Amino acid sequence: MVDASLSIEKYDGFWNKEGKYIQDPPGSDLRQYRLSLGYAHRLAANWQASVVAPYVWNDNRYSGLSSRTEGVGDTSLSIFYEAFDSIMCTYKVEGIKDLKPASYFGASLTIPTGISPYDDVQSSFDVTGRGFYRLDGIALFDKTVYPWNASLLLSYGTHLERPVDREYGKYVEPYHKRLGDRALGSLSFGYTQFLKELDTVTYTASYSDLWEAEGTINGESDSTPGIRKKSLSGTIAYATAEKDWIIKGSWGHTIKQDGWGENFPATDTFTVGVSHVFQ
Repeated sequence: MVDASLSIEKYDGFWNKEGKYIQDPPGSDLRQYRLSLGYAHRLAANWQASVVAPYVWNDNRYSGLSSRTEGVGDTSLSIFYEAFDSIMCTYKVEGIKDLKPASYFGASLTIPTGISPYDDVQSSFDVTGRGFYRLDGIALFDKTVYPWNASLLLSYGTHLERPVDREYGKYVEPYHKRLGDRALGSLSFGYTQFLKELDTVTYTASYSDLWEAEGTINGESDSTPGIRKKSLSGTIAYATAEKDWIIKGSWGHTIKQDGWGENFPATDTFTVGVSHVFQ
């Protein structure tokens, strides 16, 4: 399968470390555009691997200062095992076995190919990546009883420690840094509408909760707090009857109120994409 998507992420204020929402200064306009290209390949009957590589454009105006930068973002490599041997979707529940979900288990490695705060940049508006390797374990449980669908995604990741001798273009006394462990939970519900020729349109709503713990500097607790972000999203996806073409659009939204995040920006993200499966 090949996939291409274009997203626009608009920043609108942020939550401080106490979880209080703070608006950006008047006249601010912070945006990031991201073109992501992906490829997935089935390795065996129940195994598949994938790679996703983004290219990022930053376009920011903040407190009277403007900046425009671009560059490659962080790349991710993934491998998944499908813990089922037959189609798990059903049109009618006749017993407990019909409620068994399709289960996927995998791992993802984030590679810091992007521009990070530890490269030759002037501010946080210039970065396109975080600068750390991260390994995530992922579990996905999905159940479809047409026309309804529900899924639960859980992941837990740990960052690898790295040496640092530069911060935002300025050289500093060398030290070793590691970002905190990261956890993500996402719950989704969807409805599928069948069209003529058995093409489908699926509407999905989801809630996600992202959490990242404090990191370390030279093995000691970092004074920089961890992060938290709760978000809602909606997706519409059109698929052909053969499921070889999928066109989708989504909107990710954060509630801009106290308590919906910590030490993290509030955003709205709009994404359109297309996937093609080679059969």
